Amino acid sequence: MPGRSSRPLLIACAIALASTRPAPAASAACASLTDLRMPDISVVSATSAPAGTFTPPVPRGAAPLAVPAFCRVAAVATPTSDSHINFEVWIPEGSTWNGKFQGVGTGGFAGSISYGALAEGIRRGYATASTDTGHTGDDLTFGSGHPEKIVDWAYRSIHLMTDAGKLIVRNHTGRFPDRSYFNGCATGGHQAMMEAQRFPADYDGIVAGNPAADRTNEIIAYLWDWRATHTPDGKGLVDPTKFQLLTRSAVAACDGDDGVKDGVIDDPRRCRFDPASLLCVNESSPGCLTRTELDAVRKVYAGPVNPRTGEAIFPGWPLGSEGYGPGPNDGWKNFLDVPEPRRVGFFRYFVFDNPAWDPWSMDFDRDVAYTTARMGFLNATSHDLLAFREHGGKIVMHTGWSDPILPAPDVIKYYDEVSSAMGASETQRFFRLFMAPGMGHCSGGPGRSVSTRRSPDGPAAATPTRRRTSRASIPARRADDLPGKCEEDVC
Repeated sequence: MPGRSSRPLLIACAIALASTRPAPAASAACASLTDLRMPDISVVSATSAPAGTFTPPVPRGAAPLAVPAFCRVAAVATPTSDSHINFEVWIPEGSTWNGKFQGVGTGGFAGSISYGALAEGIRRGYATASTDTGHTGDDLTFGSGHPEKIVDWAYRSIHLMTDAGKLIVRNHTGRFPDRSYFNGCATGGHQAMMEAQRFPADYDGIVAGNPAADRTNEIIAYLWDWRATHTPDGKGLVDPTKFQLLTRSAVAACDGDDGVKDGVIDDPRRCRFDPASLLCVNESSPGCLTRTELDAVRKVYAGPVNPRTGEAIFPGWPLGSEGYGPGPNDGWKNFLDVPEPRRVGFFRYFVFDNPAWDPWSMDFDRDVAYTTARMGFLNATSHDLLAFREHGGKIVMHTGWSDPILPAPDVIKYYDEVSSAMGASETQRFFRLFMAPGMGHCSGGPGRSVSTRRSPDGPAAATPTRRRTSRASIPARRADDLPGKCEEDVC
């Protein structure tokens, strides 16, 4: 697979061109961006958009977005013969630009530009960029026979978008952004950590929400959990309505552990609820678990293990994440109440390149090692963030304790591993983790959602490494609230 690239030729060529071009009027300056030449990148269109509303081209029927006047630039990157990475850069016009650049992330394996995030970014004054990561849609078939497209999705597209985006801003405004930030959740959090690890000079500050960093083992865990709760013919072993029973029971047992009765488990690691307390005495009923159901959910709580060595492959799910609501994404239904394992296409089209691959053929020793060997480059799990720290970068990472898509213990595990490798005090100088009790996947859940907007009442005081707060919105930290010197907002 291709390695890292700082693309110095792109920067050198574009700076030379930009520095020789006089700054014309705003609309003409925007249109002239189609003349910008960058290696492997073409500016397809550059149009001035008036203040008012913008209707995204996708999905069909999308609601109009409120926007200030801005220059909309659409471009395509083709770093390989099999690459076609669409991205857009939106630049607020005139004095509404705050002098900063923001890259925004995507979700899942979705190949689509995040128009809502672009609009939000320019409303807040940022020149903002988003990419479809090199394919269309959320179907993993895009990777079958196309290894370069997998690399584009994994990390290359965000880096190229960032490099080119700053140069486009330079050509339009006459100067490079004073500061550059990346803001993403889920896959966006994964993209954020890829940037910090592979391209540490790209951003000054990163907000990484619910980061799906250990991507290969996360998907292995989905497979493990599905097999633990299904028969080989696909019949479920657990009544999906019991997921809400588990959450209600865990909350009832542990809600008051933090001294506050608010319907939220503050820290599931301190919760001593045992699902065995729900074991049916006689016949099965909606208010109890059968022995089969209890054995199955215990495997989900425990997480996958290597059958030969007994070593954990990926953390299990915490108490309170089972079913906090009736919706398909309000708990474990999203990966257990489904006809086949979540993201099974990863194995069929990325790992084994066999559309007929059978999930029951997975060997959790041999095939886990094979998956890591083939697709380990998808993981943003490096513990060495020295280059990012020396660049002056800051990271704010957050996740929800009730996240039913990515278990919170995996996020904590990564932070603890970085702290162990770099030293706890050194890590806290530039990297903080915030835990949101009761929050689901990036938002939602019985608790309050994390806010990545600046607090209207000003910055909050400096906080511990892991902030535990019940049902409280967690505003993003200002960078100068973190130990170390930085003059701008983190997000």
